[in-house]
Amino acid sequence: MATYKYSKLLEHSEHPAFDKIHEPGDPAPASGIYRCPGCGREATCNKRNPLPPQNHHQHEVNQGKIRWQLIVAHQAK
Repeated sequence: MATYKYSKLLEHSEHPAFDKIHEPGDPAPASGIYRCPGCGREATCNKRNPLPPQNHHQHEVNQGKIRWQLIVAHQAK
């Protein structure tokens, strides 16, 4: 799970980009931290670079297939 120390340095968002689930190898729609909803593993990805591939890590059958969800977005200034 992603952690932080200074909450004042983060901004809450209800943007729908955080609700979308992405397939392994898809281009990352935003730079940030992505989480696999099946197992909780995280990866940092840059915008337009491929999300980690299917063989990035292994799942038990009950965890479903590997997918990625944006949990922390980076906003360049």
